[in-house]
Amino acid sequence: MGHPRPGLVAGEFVEPGVWVLISLRNNDFRFYELRDSIQGISEKMLAQTLRSLVEDGLAWRAVEPTAPPQVTYGLTEFGQDVSEPLSDLFGRITQRLSEPGAE
Repeated sequence: MGHPRPGLVAGEFVEPGVWVLISLRNNDFRFYELRDSIQGISEKMLAQTLRSLVEDGLAWRAVEPTAPPQVTYGLTEFGQDVSEPLSDLFGRITQRLSEPGAE
């Protein structure tokens, strides 16, 4: 199941890193699986975001020595801690937006 397009939650701008953290909260993903799970994110933006999250210690990156190499991403313990309140907030927002009469 994909997530709403980045930047369109209750009319507020949401950083791509937030969407990546939420997406990786419960599953590890390969790059293209992650890209497909986040509507509207470009490959360039996703690559930059993942690089930053790995450098900041929020995510890990594993490269499988295949041809072509398969790269998998997941959250570190720190990333799990940071993403928990974000996931809760995302859940509340999407619940409110799906209620009858929600704008």
